[in-house]
Amino acid sequence: MTSQTTLAGPGQQPEGPDRAGPGDGLQAGLKNRHLSMIAIGGVIGAGLFVGSGAGIAAAGPAILLSYALVGLMVVFVMRMLGEMAAARPASGSFSAYADQALGRWAGFSIGWLYWFFWVVVLAVEATAGAKILENWVPGVPQWAWALIVMLVLTATNLVSVGSYGEFEFWFAGIKVVAIGAFVIVGLLAVFGVLPGSDNAGSGLVHLTDTGGFFPKGPGAILTGVLMVVFSFMGSEIVTLAAGESENPQRAVQKATNSVIWRIAVFYLGSIFVVLTLLPWNDASIMEKGSYVAALDSIGIPHAGQVMDVIVLTAVLSCLNSGLYTASRMAFSLGGRGDAPKAFARTNKRGVPQAAILSSVVFGFVAVFFNYQWPDTVFAFLLNSSGAVALFVWLVICFTQLRMRGIILRESPEKLVVRMWLFPYLTWATIAMISFVLVYMLTDDAGREQVLLSLLVAVLVVAFSLVREALGRRNGTPAGKSAE
Repeated sequence: MTSQTTLAGPGQQPEGPDRAGPGDGLQAGLKNRHLSMIAIGGVIGAGLFVGSGAGIAAAGPAILLSYALVGLMVVFVMRMLGEMAAARPASGSFSAYADQALGRWAGFSIGWLYWFFWVVVLAVEATAGAKILENWVPGVPQWAWALIVMLVLTATNLVSVGSYGEFEFWFAGIKVVAIGAFVIVGLLAVFGVLPGSDNAGSGLVHLTDTGGFFPKGPGAILTGVLMVVFSFMGSEIVTLAAGESENPQRAVQKATNSVIWRIAVFYLGSIFVVLTLLPWNDASIMEKGSYVAALDSIGIPHAGQVMDVIVLTAVLSCLNSGLYTASRMAFSLGGRGDAPKAFARTNKRGVPQAAILSSVVFGFVAVFFNYQWPDTVFAFLLNSSGAVALFVWLVICFTQLRMRGIILRESPEKLVVRMWLFPYLTWATIAMISFVLVYMLTDDAGREQVLLSLLVAVLVVAFSLVREALGRRNGTPAGKSAE
């Protein structure tokens, strides 16, 4: 048995695939504890554990300011998204809101770009997890581990939204406990009060004792921004998941209000601990990874193996959420007539089976490309999706500028979360994100990502505009096909 419904027109309250509830296909299978942990753990990606060493090497202690700047952007973007999501919970989240506020072309384009971003991430994370598992069990080849991991998490997502939530609850819980313990133990060692620590406990000396706080100059802060910005992608997942929860408005409010302390503790707190336990240019940070090096300096036994378990958990969490997010975006696009209408159908368990399977098939293809043509085809996929995170944040900002007025006209009582200092902080955030995109053009690696991502975005937008024009000419506007 399947069910399928559609989204209301621009400026109207989302229904069907963009509003979970009885009779609309999706089921409210996520409990409050699931949403709480998804909100807390969603902002912690494997990039924090794996990529932070390169950022420290590039900017020194000033990398803290890089994390703070990006964190501030994310706080503002999440506040804007929270304002819209609390008023109109939707499985398509910002794509559905862009559809209503900016036009069908915007919802179509950003929805497909976001789907593309996450299915490429599936391949990246599956490969990263397979490398760790191959080290543990060398008898199984890396490609087989990638296949096993993808199959297991696909099965999890196909069973029910509750099973996704349960897996993510434990994956995110392990990440949260691990980083919390790391921060507490690390700070005790920093100030010399941890019994049995091998670290001298130099306090805050290491922040300035090797070339000062800006050893690479103040400009390195921006270089650091480019290196850390993508490790924050995922904080918006809770607004997509909220549509399948028992109390979407409350879930979004809690997630939005807690984003500040989450970023402060998990990102700034953990990087601060690394930088105060070791000089920023300590060779072990790059050789072992920042967290393993910090744990080794304290004398924690088997630090490398412990961190491998935590990184693998972060990888599985990212895979689990990536598949969920890609499938729900495909589901929303199908419901609005911007994707095959089969994507908007759910089975008797309220699972959008076609949307999940289509997303994972592309993920499998991308994994194959990663093994077969890692430096050509897969490199193109990776770079052409690299700046999508920033495009998504920009669209959220511009959408919120219009949606505030729509919500105030149609349902002002639902404006329970408000963006601070509207519209000034919204415009300031747009300026910050735009500056990062422009600055990326001055960086060799960043330039390729921006240009290729922009090329793909232009092609998707052009396709959407042509599609709309043809629909008007034929008297069948885009979106009608799904009804």
